[in-house]
This record gives sequence, C-alpha cells and structure tokens, in this order.
Amino acid sequence: MNDDPISPFLDRAWSALPGELEAELNQILQYWERFAVDRQNGGFFGRIDQDNRVDEKAPKGSVLYARILWAFSAAYHYTQRPIYLELASRAFQYIRDFLTDHQYGGLYWSVDFRGNPLETYKQVYAQAFGIYGMSEYYRASQNAEALDMALAWRKLIERYSRDPRHGGYIDAFTRDWSFLEIKKLSAKDANAPKTMNTHLHLVEAYANLYIICPSDELKEDIQDLLLLFDQKIINKADHHLGLYFSVEWHREKNIISYGHDIEAGWLLQSCAEVIGERNFIGKAQKNAVQITVAAMEGLDADGGLWYEFDVDKQQLVAEKHWWPQAEALIGLCNAWQLTGNILFRNALLKNWFFIQSHILDKLQGEWLWGIDINKMKMPGQDKIGIWKCPYHNSRACLELLKRMGQLSNKAGV
Repeated sequence: MNDDPISPFLDRAWSALPGELEAELNQILQYWERFAVDRQNGGFFGRIDQDNRVDEKAPKGSVLYARILWAFSAAYHYTQRPIYLELASRAFQYIRDFLTDHQYGGLYWSVDFRGNPLETYKQVYAQAFGIYGMSEYYRASQNAEALDMALAWRKLIERYSRDPRHGGYIDAFTRDWSFLEIKKLSAKDANAPKTMNTHLHLVEAYANLYIICPSDELKEDIQDLLLLFDQKIINKADHHLGLYFSVEWHREKNIISYGHDIEAGWLLQSCAEVIGERNFIGKAQKNAVQITVAAMEGLDADGGLWYEFDVDKQQLVAEKHWWPQAEALIGLCNAWQLTGNILFRNALLKNWFFIQSHILDKLQGEWLWGIDINKMKMPGQDKIGIWKCPYHNSRACLELLKRMGQLSNKAGV
C-alpha cells in the first residue's frame, strides 16, 4: 500500500504541516477573541460578514454558541491558555442564562441580540451540540452545572425524540416538545422527520458525554446509533450516506454531501473507539475507509472538495465551502492511518494547499465561507453566523495535531 513515489516536496510539506496547523489554530481562535465578543449585550455577536462588518442586532443561535463553547474548551484542553477557558466560560454563561428554555427544558434555536427568545422550537440537532459543548466544557473546567445541563438535555432527547418503533430520532419539536410540522434545519434542507446530520451529531455528542460520564445505558444508545448508520444511513452499494429519511427510514432525496460523507467516516469510527467495543471499532474502521474513498469522488483537481451532487438531477453544486475542507483533512488523515496508503496523505496535503490558497482570509482573519466554480469568494456570506462557527476548522487543526503526534511516535518521523 506504500509503493507510490513520494516527492521531496510532499515530504517537506508534511514536515511543515504541524507548525502550520498550530499557527492556524491560534489565528482562528485569536480572530474570535478579537472580533466576536459582544461587550454591550453579552456573549458573542450573532453575525459578522466576510468583510468583518459587525451586525450588532443579529440573532444569536444555540448552535453557534454551543460550537464556540466546544472550540474554546477543546483549545484550552490542548493549550492550557487561560483566555480560552475565559471565552468558553463566557459562552457557557450565555447559553445557561439566555439560550436555555427554563420552562420546558432544552435549547431555543435562537434569541435576539438582547437575549430575548426568538425562535423557540427545539431542534434535536441544537440539543446535540449543546451536549457536545457542555461535555467538553466540563472536561476543561470541571463545572458540575455544565454536566447537569448536558445530562438533562439527553433525558429530553430520549423522552421526546427517540422513535421506539422504527429506531432513531425525530428531528424537531415545538417549544413544549409537541409535534412540529416543519422540521428542516435550514432553507436548503428537505423537510424530513429524520436526517443523517442530526443523527451524526447526536452520536458525536453522546460519545463526548460518555468520556466524562460513562454508563451502560449511554453506551447502548451509542451502539444503537452506530448500528443505525451501518444498517440504514450508509448506502452499501456506493458507500455514500443518505441525508433525508421518512419516519420508517425510506430515503427521501438522492443527494451526495461530500463533506458530510468524509466527516461521518472518521467521526463514527471515533465514537466506536470511545465505547471500546472491538466489533464496533472494526466495522467502523472498514466503513471509514470505504466512505472516505467514496467522498473523494468530490475532490477537484485543485485539491478542494465540492459541496454536493444531486444524483437524480445529475447536478453538481459547484461550490467549495469551508467546512467540507476541514473535514477532508481529518478524514484523509484517518484513512492514511488505517491503510498506510500514501495517496490519502498526498490528497490531504493537496487539500491543505487549497485551503491555504483559497479559504484562509489572510488579510482579515478566519476562513471564508467558500468559493464558487470560478474561485471567487461567495457573496453575502458570513465570517461569523448561525452556521459559521470556530468548530470545523479548529477541530481539524486539533485532530491533525493529535494524530500527527501519534503518527510521528509510531513511524519515527
């Protein structure tokens, strides 16, 4: 598997990568430290555009805040820089005081810029990120309140969202956890009662919670979710993942999301490794390689990963967004670790060159939303927003730094 020639250039690029990732991690987090803090209304701004113009009255979303919480908590765990714990604590306090529904439980989707409830429905996706962020914050701070909140949100998910008949979880509910007709996460998503995306981030959240608070019940829930992916969500014919499903798990649209594919490959394996069950790990490793190979169909000649492909319409969404590139870094590294095939490592380096050339905003900081088919910056997008958070890119840096340390120790390079 290691017979392909390796150019001296790629060897030098690989040797330089840890230092570049360390520097990029600092750049990302320092951008948020410098520009994102809302000192007038509390917490962090809800939106800053790609030209660094602050929208002081933009809504503040629970997913944004949970991802900020995770990112600075994880960064503190890695760097031990006190400012990162301070910023994580700032996110924690805002979530606790404003984004948490103290009457019905769970997280609102959003509040206005002053912290008043705005969109009060309960997306399970947002609850999952709340658990993910709170469990990571507990690891960093040992704040018992954070753990209590994560456990309470998990109980709500299991009580209201879990489908005992068909398996899996329903995506969304009203504020009081009643039936909600419109369940889609965003305008571009299908209005499906069950989605791959919610289930992926739910198993991610449960696995992170298991690290700090293991239990047999939680382990069984993680196993159920891993089996669900293997049996219902991963298409064994082509190893792409379905995105939208009916309650009975009938696939509703035939769309390939290259970023979600490559993210799911490594992330499901990571969740299996957390619970430590050999049969789950073996199956997840096999799936990870197959899913990564399938996702590489979306790699362009320049190393960037395309966004989506509609199979029924035979239509490519010819955009390269920031987050699939971050997930490609991890997924390709994971596949190289599993197989030793140097083609994965070289694809990783090419993707990193693409990120450096087209996605990093070297003048104003952070990562651009993305570029179009002509390699032009996509207009009207966010630098900070409901969906644009320091999560995918900081996690990619942290994951690769960890993995490259393991590889270096193993390979003696």
